[in-house]
Amino acid sequence: MLLATWIAAEAAAQQHVEITLPKTGDGLTPKVRVDMVRSDIVRVRRTMDGPFIDSNPTTVCNYDNSRWPKVKIHHVGNLYRLTTDSLRVDVDARSGAVSCYDRRSGRLLGREDVTIPCQAERTVSERVTFDESTRRTVMTADGEKEIVDVAKRDTVGTSWKWQLNWRLTASEGVYGWGSHIEDYMNLNGKTMWLCQHNLKAMVPVINSTNGYGLLIDAGSEMIWRGDGTIEVGAAPQLDYYIMKGATMDKTVACYRWLTGTVPMLPRYAFGYIQSKERYVSSADLIGTLTQFRQRHIPIDMIVQDWNYWPQGSWGYMLMNSHDYPNKRALSDSIHAMNARLMISIWPTFSNSPQTDDFTNRGLMIEGTNAYDAFSAAGRDLYWQYAQKEFFDNGFDAWWCDSSEPLDADWNNRGPAYTENSHEERWQLCSHRLADALGHERSQLYSLFHSKGIYEHQRAVSDRKRVLNLTRSTYAGQQRYSTVVWNGDTYASWRSFAKMIPAGLNYMSTGNPWWTVDAGAFFVKKGWAWFYAGEYEQGVKDAGYRELYTRMLQYATFLPMMRSHGTDTPREPWRFEEFYESILKTIRLRYSLLPYTYSLAAQVSRNDGTMTRPLAFDFAGDAKVFDLKDEFLFGDAFLVAPVTRPLSEATTREVYLPKGAIWYDYWTGQKLTGGQTITADTPIDHIPLFVKAGSIVPLCADSIEHSGSLEDATWEIRVWPGSDGQFTIYEDAGDNYDYEQGAYSLIRLTWNDRRQKLTIHRREGSYMPSNNKKTLRIRMAGTDRIREVSYGGKQLVVKL
Repeated sequence: MLLATWIAAEAAAQQHVEITLPKTGDGLTPKVRVDMVRSDIVRVRRTMDGPFIDSNPTTVCNYDNSRWPKVKIHHVGNLYRLTTDSLRVDVDARSGAVSCYDRRSGRLLGREDVTIPCQAERTVSERVTFDESTRRTVMTADGEKEIVDVAKRDTVGTSWKWQLNWRLTASEGVYGWGSHIEDYMNLNGKTMWLCQHNLKAMVPVINSTNGYGLLIDAGSEMIWRGDGTIEVGAAPQLDYYIMKGATMDKTVACYRWLTGTVPMLPRYAFGYIQSKERYVSSADLIGTLTQFRQRHIPIDMIVQDWNYWPQGSWGYMLMNSHDYPNKRALSDSIHAMNARLMISIWPTFSNSPQTDDFTNRGLMIEGTNAYDAFSAAGRDLYWQYAQKEFFDNGFDAWWCDSSEPLDADWNNRGPAYTENSHEERWQLCSHRLADALGHERSQLYSLFHSKGIYEHQRAVSDRKRVLNLTRSTYAGQQRYSTVVWNGDTYASWRSFAKMIPAGLNYMSTGNPWWTVDAGAFFVKKGWAWFYAGEYEQGVKDAGYRELYTRMLQYATFLPMMRSHGTDTPREPWRFEEFYESILKTIRLRYSLLPYTYSLAAQVSRNDGTMTRPLAFDFAGDAKVFDLKDEFLFGDAFLVAPVTRPLSEATTREVYLPKGAIWYDYWTGQKLTGGQTITADTPIDHIPLFVKAGSIVPLCADSIEHSGSLEDATWEIRVWPGSDGQFTIYEDAGDNYDYEQGAYSLIRLTWNDRRQKLTIHRREGSYMPSNNKKTLRIRMAGTDRIREVSYGGKQLVVKL
């Protein structure tokens, strides 16, 4: 006979079911509690012996029981049934298994295993003491790392290892878990080893075409098994959320409601960003940017990578005065050329007054050279250094490198160890992070590190938006204005192809901003497993020049377009016969800027996802579920990167999802969805298609930085064949006035039957510098163009 904590349905305040299950063989008393957090969000908690933990503001920041929905609770046979206007949740009174249904249709969304929904195993919590006499510094490709041997391990408590037995249907597509190197798209039937690593960015979220998502609220390493089983390494309770989404976009909206919305990034973040390892002085930075301007190559930001600090003082936030004599003059010079400056800062540092300061205050993590980002005092002191050296001198953006902040395998582990050593890598990194950071929070360092940068910059200025490019992530980090990249990759066509599904799975979680090192980081072959580039001559090798061009064309349709890497120069003029193709793709990025920045506003205002798997919009077409090399850029564009050299193929196959009419962006050819076509792949562009009914605002002028956008002539291009709509967003581009309403919206609607475009009245308080904007209205694939002057009042244009 099962015991149940039960309050009758007529008790208006009741929002949950709590069931006490039979005692286990070792005398434990398992419990399960199911709460309706919102009409479309369910929280499930399990404990083995002890009270439930009410809230965890680390990841979930919007858990407010004062706003709980109306819930009806009934006892139906062996079930407790919770019903809202959106969901029906059944809890089996015998096993505690949870099943989730769409209330209106009765369709099963997802469920736990009915017989064994969950398993748990007690684990010990350890305090690791390190032997300081063994501290030594080793140089890796990821910079200097301090190593200290473990002196002893003391048991200081217990925790629990959990296994959630979620069950998938064979037909659903599953995406998420972050950016990883396992080379999977649809994760149904795949195993994923989940932890933080240079080449892995873990987010404990999945998003299913079946109409739901899961958020696992725990801070340890995990494993995803292909049948839906989720293993959590250490947590006091199993705590997760089921998020109903009629579409994958709506699942993302649930996730952001729980974990935080996405602030607007500065407009310049959506231009072109030039970086390499590394520019060696102020003169080098200014000289490179000057060449961009002289050659009329569009650019919005240049990046200073590591080793700007005094020699021997690894990670010290102090620029050496010989190479960088005047930091304010450096930023002023870059701003005078209408560009921005990003600076690399590290959470690890040694052999400097900064190190001594943190150590003396007890703000270093024992056994490492990483500062204690979990401590508010640690985050305060870290910001003091960053503000004094960089922010107060006019630097614009942060590159928070190595934010894992520890890797256990970033040295040569022998010839048998490769990028495919997934389980061994997971074991090494999980143990290293757990020893240093504590098992239950071992994957959370980047979340707190990003929190410190964001909250401190917001506290001192509302004139400059936070932009933080970082290598690690977690659920909720999107609220701190972070862009995540996929780590120090190597240059090969195979490696490039694997980046595409990694990024799409990352952005499926609801963390929207992701990018790559265009050209890959390691170009040559080196001493370690990860240093596996295939081009010993770097940019002197025509094969590498072609790969770089294709990667940059791909990056044009990512949230951030940036070039970066080591071994060889990265500036466009280094690429000889591919120079014009590179210019064409950078200029395409700038022509798309009105569209891209409006998509960014949709991310912040409407919980959108800019770069997304095809399954987001075509969940009814199972053929798209496992396509690794196609994706959507907003609602309009289907992008098909080229991942093979021209020597192997001058065409590629592209599947056009059914249910839509498509146009070839380059030729205007009209194509029916639901078919696979063969597209040409000349070196100057990649296959690009536009869905019928799309309205895309473009910059008609050839601008060289995002600050010129408002004064430029815009083209509004319509692809006929279906009704459509789009909303243009404008604001000042780099302050937080938009949070008080200082933005404008221009809604565009296309009536396909009447062939009429309506440019609706401008809404909002922001007034662009060019109030009377010249708009060229063009029907794609024809010479039908109308030019109008738009001053904010409604216009109807017949094409």
